[in-house]
Amino acid sequence: MIDQKPILEVSNLCTTFRRGGVDLPAVRDVSFSVGQGEVLGLVGESGSGKSVTLRSILGLSRRYGDVTGEVRWLGQDIASMPERKLRHIRGREIAMIFQEPMTSLNPLLTVGMQLTETLKAHTDLNRAARRDRAIEMLDHVGIPSAASRLGEFPHQFSGGMRQRVMIAIALAASPKLLLADEPTTALDVTIQAQILDLILSLADEMQMGVILVTHDLGVVAQTCENVAVMYAGRVVEQGAVRQVLGAPRHPYTVGLMRSVPQNVPPRTQLYSVPGTPPSLEALPVGCAFASRCQNRTERCLTARPTLDAITDDRRVACFNPVAAEKAGAA
Repeated sequence: MIDQKPILEVSNLCTTFRRGGVDLPAVRDVSFSVGQGEVLGLVGESGSGKSVTLRSILGLSRRYGDVTGEVRWLGQDIASMPERKLRHIRGREIAMIFQEPMTSLNPLLTVGMQLTETLKAHTDLNRAARRDRAIEMLDHVGIPSAASRLGEFPHQFSGGMRQRVMIAIALAASPKLLLADEPTTALDVTIQAQILDLILSLADEMQMGVILVTHDLGVVAQTCENVAVMYAGRVVEQGAVRQVLGAPRHPYTVGLMRSVPQNVPPRTQLYSVPGTPPSLEALPVGCAFASRCQNRTERCLTARPTLDAITDDRRVACFNPVAAEKAGAA
């Protein structure tokens, strides 16, 4: 990490959608911070609120839901910032890579037009300079014959190359923070490694913070310094990657780690966390993980644990965390 001082501080972030007169709390009291050059991983099962958290940081969820809490970017709260002012931060200071490039890229516009559109909105470059910068960025992310490919459409690129285009668009204006929402989804393992290496090398080169959403704990272990584990819209465990993955204290994190196959004999049934996450329409009064947890007590069913510090840089939301001596063997 380059600087310990946070550039982004998220405090008690909540995002609630409404469907059929029913409130759906997708994100609940999420808090974390990211420093310059830091890579933070957000992990959890599908539906745990990871992607909504990223969109809420950028104000993209306000149109469809109610967003409360604080999102302090370089000292200013952007959660309550008017849309017109927020547009100057999106793309220029905080950029985002979305999950599926084929649906994120406009199929009717060339990649060159989509790259220069970002530069036109967020820089003072003239038309010629914007084209040169677009070529530079495509070349920078490893697309061969960059100048000749500016005039091509998204469908003329492979999945990995489309994701590289998305990275080029996101980083074109040299942002200070990158929100990467499962940037390797639907890519084969070799291309996944290339894309992650590219993001990390560019982040290091540009001294840029990164929030990486992923399901892959191996990716988190290799690329992130800190990790926040999310379940049912809340952060349930948070800390340094080496501590959280090496000695998980929350039963859910323990279950995720046990789900990673390690030296499993052939034809052996793989472990999975029992049960399914609760519906947003019927979240339990107590701990959302209680129905799937072997450590639950009566208190877990009636009270909701808060994310409390167990060490200076480690927090867990659990009334009955896994004992430290057992965590390392989980």
